[in-house]
Amino acid sequence: MGLRVLTQMQVTLLLIIALTRTGTEAAGQALSGCPDSCGSVSIPYPFGVGVSKVTGKDCYMEKHLNLTCKESILYAGNVQILNISLLGQLEMNFFVSSICKSNISKGNGEANSPTITTASFTISSTDNKFVSVGCDTYGYLNNYINNVKYSTGCLTRCNDENQVNIQSMQTSKGECSGIGCCQVDIPPGMTNISIQAFSFKNFSYSSNLNSCSSSFVVKNGNYTFSLDDLKKLPFDKAPMVVDWRVGNEACNASKDKSNYACSNNSDCEDPPSANGNGYRCKCKAGFEGNPYQGCTDYCRETPGSFECFCPDGLIGDGTIKGGGCRQKPRPDLFAKIVIGAGAGLIALFIGVSWLYLMYQKRKLLKLKEKFFQQNGGIILRQQLSTRQDSSQSTTIFSAEQLKRATNDFDENLIIGKGGFGTVFKGVLSNNNVVAIKKSKIVDQSQVEQFINEVIILSQINHRNVVKLLGCCLETEVPLLVYEFVNLGTLFDYVHNQDQKANVCWKTRLRIATEAAAALAYLHSAASIPIIHRDVKTANILLDDTYTAKVSDFGASRLVPLDQTEIATIVQGTFGYLDPEYMQSSQLTEKSDVYSFGVVLVELLTGEKPFSFDRAEENRSITVHFLCSLKEDRLFEILQIGILNEENKQEIMEVAVLAARCLRLRGEERPSMKEVAMELEGIRLMEKHPWINNTGQNFEESQYLLGEAQSTREHGDSSSQQNTGYDSLRQLELIDFGKGR
Repeated sequence: MGLRVLTQMQVTLLLIIALTRTGTEAAGQALSGCPDSCGSVSIPYPFGVGVSKVTGKDCYMEKHLNLTCKESILYAGNVQILNISLLGQLEMNFFVSSICKSNISKGNGEANSPTITTASFTISSTDNKFVSVGCDTYGYLNNYINNVKYSTGCLTRCNDENQVNIQSMQTSKGECSGIGCCQVDIPPGMTNISIQAFSFKNFSYSSNLNSCSSSFVVKNGNYTFSLDDLKKLPFDKAPMVVDWRVGNEACNASKDKSNYACSNNSDCEDPPSANGNGYRCKCKAGFEGNPYQGCTDYCRETPGSFECFCPDGLIGDGTIKGGGCRQKPRPDLFAKIVIGAGAGLIALFIGVSWLYLMYQKRKLLKLKEKFFQQNGGIILRQQLSTRQDSSQSTTIFSAEQLKRATNDFDENLIIGKGGFGTVFKGVLSNNNVVAIKKSKIVDQSQVEQFINEVIILSQINHRNVVKLLGCCLETEVPLLVYEFVNLGTLFDYVHNQDQKANVCWKTRLRIATEAAAALAYLHSAASIPIIHRDVKTANILLDDTYTAKVSDFGASRLVPLDQTEIATIVQGTFGYLDPEYMQSSQLTEKSDVYSFGVVLVELLTGEKPFSFDRAEENRSITVHFLCSLKEDRLFEILQIGILNEENKQEIMEVAVLAARCLRLRGEERPSMKEVAMELEGIRLMEKHPWINNTGQNFEESQYLLGEAQSTREHGDSSSQQNTGYDSLRQLELIDFGKGR
């Protein structure tokens, strides 16, 4: 290969070429056999992930530069890395220190304290700000040098619940100017840092604006203050820029050592913020690449000679002989016309597109307004404005809020489907988890009835009824927002074969008592009585303490105070439907009583109300249950694991109560209030076994069993005066056929 001799002019030309390059940062390069990226973040050496698949050596230069890649996200320890620059900067997603009123109420009176203990990482004083947010807040950014602590920080106090006053003290919207939000510059050279937020007097001031205190470091331009942030920040991490370096000494002390990091054609430099603790490498003028692996110039050797190239934006071959690099020639008149015409077309396209988008946006707004009026939004607003009780607030959500909460109604977030709608799990902007029900199309003739139901349900405040939080009327079908109950349904609890532990009789009795109390409240204690009309185990939810929550009021009906029954189209779930309601279409509160009786039978037997998997005569569990009770075979059909010597009497009394609820004539059934009181009495007997509980229920069970025994011994029961259990005989006349 021929020798390459560069004249002074050629060297000067190459220097000029280097200075004309606008991108001073070379593309990152990893060692051979090492990952060069994680997700969208490149990983240049001296950083690295793990060990090389080729050499078996570390992919990183020093331990604190060892990164991990999990699910396409790059981490340094437990901190997410967003970008790495060979010019000596690293952007990370660093944690927020915060303390909230809820933490203090739980006995945790101290904020978390995020730390960076790597001395080779220094917070950039020019690219970040230290921010504290809250109405009763002060925060510290601590720096440790040689085990000596240095700190900076700021405080903000606003002893006022009036948001207007606080807003007026902000010079402009979104600016952190000192009231509710303060910020300070960061001193240079801060390493081994920690952040901690504090609150004066444990949030003793405003209850509305003083919910949380937070402190964090954030990259300039990446945080906009909002009054909502005084309650709680919408994020727990913020982007932060740190300066990085290698080694632990300055350039002069490191150059002669074996672990010196700067490779061929690179220079060593001491960053101002390092204070002699580490250094950085950069390519020499006229060279490019990774200075920790070796920089290359703009020329390459050819057999017996060499050739040079030009950076982007210049033309030529880069040598003196070839005329060097020069600017591209200006376009001629024709080119100018073409460029101008092209620019005009682009501008026209952008303008037309903007007008089209504005038209579509306006069209969408009109459609939302149409749906809002169509679904009774104006009526709802008027009724909410005239309500005197403001303690029970109903929120009217926008369609965008609920779309964001459910990721545009992602099917993966569906937690239930029924005859009256689909239920999605959602997370609101304040991090509250809710259940969002997307109802079927509402009959326009019943819009006022629908709004009345929303108003009434929003006022229900019972621990065993799922709380309605609000609704959205901007869509074609109304959306209802309920509290989220996380343990599933009573149906799953009873019938899930994997949950073998769910046969505890005490728990089932408590769940039944709570559900009965909720239905009794709806029937008799609500301002306007409510008939649920679809009582079943699938509509009784359980929270993490197995507390019952009656849900799904899509089929419910309000009962005027001057009426005891209303005529409706028969609706409900097969197996739970009241036979009298099916025949007469007259809905009464006793229809819910019958359905609850089926629920009690389900809890006793562990069987579904109707199943083709059972023998034809036993397909209806209610018929099978009543026959077994009359024939003194109750204990034979109970779910395995429920019965023991201690609860036989309780189970018998619940069975008799279920049979009373299942009487064919509604007037013979007990009210839900009576059912709730009897179940509570059975539970009381369970808690206090010394109580003499030989009352009416037990006597009735003995009477019924006696009648059933007499029927078996004497044949035809028509000659017996079986008035106490006439409904059982009548039930046998119902023909369920093949389940049609």
